[in-house]
Amino acid sequence: MTGGTPRVTRRTLLGGVAIAGAGALLDPVASAAAGLQGGRVFSRWIGRVAGESPVIHASRRFALAGLQWAEPVAARIELRTRLRGRDWGPWALASVTGHDPDGRPASSSPAFGEPLWCGAADMLQLRSSRPVTGVRAHLVTRSAIGVEPHASAAALPLATPVLDAGPGQPPIIARSAWGRQARAAGPANYGSVKLAFVHHTDNPNGYSAGDVAPMLLAMFDYHRYVRGFFDIAYNFIIDAYGRIWEARAGGIDEPVIGAHAGGYNAVSTGVAVLGTFMSAVPPPPAIAALQRLLAWKLSLHGVPTLGKVRVEVDPADAFYTPFRPGARVLLPRVAGHRDGDLTSCPGDAFYARLPAIRPRVAQLAGVPAALTLTTASATVTSGTEVALGGRLALLTGAPLAGAPVEIQRLSADAATTIVAATTAADGSWHTTVTVARTAVLRALHLPAPASASNVIEVGVQPVITLGLAPGSPLRVSGTVEPAKPNVWLDVYELVAGHRRLLRRQRVRARQGGFTVRPSLGARPGRRYVLVARTTAGGGTLAGASPPLQLSLG
Repeated sequence: MTGGTPRVTRRTLLGGVAIAGAGALLDPVASAAAGLQGGRVFSRWIGRVAGESPVIHASRRFALAGLQWAEPVAARIELRTRLRGRDWGPWALASVTGHDPDGRPASSSPAFGEPLWCGAADMLQLRSSRPVTGVRAHLVTRSAIGVEPHASAAALPLATPVLDAGPGQPPIIARSAWGRQARAAGPANYGSVKLAFVHHTDNPNGYSAGDVAPMLLAMFDYHRYVRGFFDIAYNFIIDAYGRIWEARAGGIDEPVIGAHAGGYNAVSTGVAVLGTFMSAVPPPPAIAALQRLLAWKLSLHGVPTLGKVRVEVDPADAFYTPFRPGARVLLPRVAGHRDGDLTSCPGDAFYARLPAIRPRVAQLAGVPAALTLTTASATVTSGTEVALGGRLALLTGAPLAGAPVEIQRLSADAATTIVAATTAADGSWHTTVTVARTAVLRALHLPAPASASNVIEVGVQPVITLGLAPGSPLRVSGTVEPAKPNVWLDVYELVAGHRRLLRRQRVRARQGGFTVRPSLGARPGRRYVLVARTTAGGGTLAGASPPLQLSLG
């Protein structure tokens, strides 16, 4: 569940089990972010596991459980749960790994297992193939979500926009149906969609239709507050009833980077089917929904659904894969998670169905169109007119002439059209936009076959000046455009022609102007270099003024 390539910003062999502290209550020790998610997540240190544990009683009910452990990472650990007065649920594999937090260096220890849905439980039991240390159980409570137990996709709020690519956009249940209590940690990151990874979630099968929405929220809580992801890992989730759910926020029609396939997130979209499919395949409604979703999503981004594509293994997450860091490897356009990573996902039975699923996806996709977006000006100053261009053509190579193209600015809330263009006879198009702040842009062709281009970022470089303030050699003033509230003044001493940083001062700026007396610690004969800097954010890139030299007599 991590990424590679440039991204644009806006993650049963069983022996005997003894448990340290077995039989103790699992107190609701809040997770690090408990204040942000209302205490829905609680955890308890367990310690060493070696065999089959006694029953561990929780101090309150939980609906989902996930394990964390230190060593050995490759241990096989199973978990089962029970609600008082009822029978034990089945043993489920709780040590499936292969995912990593968004935007952080990957680490193999501690290891985290996939979250397991249990519906309602107040006790659990573990067993392991060998002794493991550093075990902690993370438990998530069930939240009430107002979704009718057997509601069809059409009866729930559907995601927009609806774009007519491939077989037509299938009904996709909007995130609002399950995620009103699920706040992502930050804005979406954008990559590209060159292939799709198919997953299973490892949740036990047999859940009800009414379980799905609270299940998604519990998975979000585990991913967000236990694992430290920005958001729920997958881009889409399909349930056993054939309903497709919007998962990770940021736009189902945009190339939002998920946290689902370590080493390849930035070049893929991730679709997970709820359930465990080692010995059983997903039910027919889920397979049908998967096929249509893949045909639509890949077609929208103008990529073939058959064959393979060469992608680079993100060096930071190469340990998830059988390949060396930075290797360029061939993966199927419709890939099982195990095609790229060291995992059993999406399960043996499900993986064996992929060869039959791929041609059906291609049949549904038809002949998609591909739309490109380019610019020669990736970094500009505020107010600069930026030339954009690209080409619209079917994957057969035939251009689409006289076709409308919209240029959109992407944000956390919406994709906003800012200018339009029309393709020429050869499918090419050209236009300009004026950029005041750093913008994430894409091109979109709406009529069938709808096509969304790659995403580019046009960064605004601030213009910063710095000079001596009138009347005193020990005061400097300057400007920053676009205006920012803070400027940092770096003070260097020149020693044998080299700069030695003495200090960094924060300076308040008002309406784009600032004045400051630099802290030189001055002694006669010393020479200094001053540079005013701003950090990235607020719609601009980081910036720096030309250096200002001072000599004190």
